[in-house]
Amino acid sequence: EAKQFQEDIKGSFDGIGAEIGIRKKILTIIAPLKGNPAEKAGLKAGDMILKIDNKVTNDLSLDEAVHLIRGPHGTSVKLLIVRDGFDKPKEFTVQRDVIQVQIVETEKKSDGIFVIKLHQFTENASIEFRKAVREFYESGSKKLIVDLRNNPGGYLTVSVDIASWFVPAGDVVARERYGNGTEDTYRSNGYGLLEHVPTVVLINEGSASASEILSGALRDLRHVPLIGAKSYGKGSVQEVEDLAMKSSLKVTIAKWLTPNSIEIDGKGLEPDEAVKIPDNLTEKDVDRDFAMEKALEVLKKMDSATVRN
Repeated sequence: EAKQFQEDIKGSFDGIGAEIGIRKKILTIIAPLKGNPAEKAGLKAGDMILKIDNKVTNDLSLDEAVHLIRGPHGTSVKLLIVRDGFDKPKEFTVQRDVIQVQIVETEKKSDGIFVIKLHQFTENASIEFRKAVREFYESGSKKLIVDLRNNPGGYLTVSVDIASWFVPAGDVVARERYGNGTEDTYRSNGYGLLEHVPTVVLINEGSASASEILSGALRDLRHVPLIGAKSYGKGSVQEVEDLAMKSSLKVTIAKWLTPNSIEIDGKGLEPDEAVKIPDNLTEKDVDRDFAMEKALEVLKKMDSATVRN
């Protein structure tokens, strides 16, 4: 478990390159990562995993399933898959490789709108975000969507660094409050290039920890609207202590609060624009991204005058 945690936070591990989760109590491939073994083997989003090698997945936790699927690069894992359109389950053999998780994705939309999707606040996320900011300016775009949906967080200091692109130097981005009531504050480095760019942030129930730090800071300090669904509500700060035999202990040492001293732990951030996915989707609406559509709608109505100077 300690090894898996360290791999996740670094964004590099040996495996098949697929995001997995439990949907309707079934282990499911959420998305194969582009260019990685899972995609090359023909696995698709929505595939349900019945067996990992000879292990039935019914009673496995997500962590147990991840542990079984990951393994040394060059080795293989067999997955028994059910897919809509299959007459019966089909076995896929996937050769594991070194997986470098794509931390940032970018996309240029119409009407001068640019999207930066941040998957996790890993130790190299600051560098990747810097590259995305360069892409934004080189694209000629004027407005920005920061997509933090399903981003589970990571390093607090990385979230502060990324907030520094949007927030003036010296402004408090996050507050760390200890049990005795004392506080440490984390302040913007003031990179400034996105300080006056009309921006919205996408969040959902999978946005946690460092994602909530960034979202809360941008709303408190820049009045950036949050769009989507209520965030997870993880406002605790952990230190990792290395122990014997490669094990480690995560110790909660504080709670973090937004710049306006709003406590998030167990509460989450309510969106300014809540987006509910209809219960009965028609076939043509299955692939629609309703939250992104709302973000585009809101952003098109914004101009530089709405941005705090």
